[in-house]
Amino acid sequence: MSFSGMEKEKVRFGFRVLWAALVFVICLAFMHRQPPRLKLFLLIGQSNMAGRGKVDPQELNPNIWMLTREEQWVTAKDPLHFDKPAVVGVGPGLSFAETLSKQYPDMQIGLVPCAVGGSEIDVWSPGAYYAQTKTYPYDDTMRRIRKALGQGELAGILWHQGESDSKPERAGVYARKLEALVSRLRTELQAPDVPFVAGTLGDFYVNRNPSAKLVNEQLLEASKRVPNLYVVSAAGLGHKGDTTHFDTPAARALGKRYAEVFITHKLLPPAR
Repeated sequence: MSFSGMEKEKVRFGFRVLWAALVFVICLAFMHRQPPRLKLFLLIGQSNMAGRGKVDPQELNPNIWMLTREEQWVTAKDPLHFDKPAVVGVGPGLSFAETLSKQYPDMQIGLVPCAVGGSEIDVWSPGAYYAQTKTYPYDDTMRRIRKALGQGELAGILWHQGESDSKPERAGVYARKLEALVSRLRTELQAPDVPFVAGTLGDFYVNRNPSAKLVNEQLLEASKRVPNLYVVSAAGLGHKGDTTHFDTPAARALGKRYAEVFITHKLLPPAR
């Protein structure tokens, strides 16, 4: 049997259509793949947890997931957060997960981004409204983490906040407020021993705001009184030129420091 030129072209066209359809189906399946059971990490605080570093090309890790604004699980990539879409960028969350993934290559990690730029600690309480983003940071967080818990177990809470509380009338009571927040989260999430790791404010911020030093001291005081509350130092890390926000390298370095707490203190199952 022989084919004319037109018939051969039809066959080739048919193969191209089938191939394109197959590629489309494979891509669609990858985009909508469902995660396995996850070790969940809640990311809360203000802008330096949300991230304001410049986003650059990334290599995705299929073992690291993120809960989107629409509460869908997708492969994690920066920016993780969505609090202020016009300025959100690289924060410590993804490098934290990448560092853990290297140490625990079989672990499936789920990041639950909930930080809100500019938020003071007082709005991290039930019913508190934050006008700047027209959100309820604590209530929104509880809704999202409860959704996430359907896909895994809470393994840790990461907190970076305090710039908005670096005022004389607020800094001195910061430890008490933080302790109340930790207790409330652990009680409501039925996770009494879950590690809570807080980062100190950057040197660049402390250098221009004396009350920020007191906030850092209050973080250390809280860690002495609250079990499984750890403090990560941001000492030596740089800013993006505004003396307020970590730049991309600094945010990623901070994320690694958060991860080292979990690794050093063996807060997660040992690597296989």
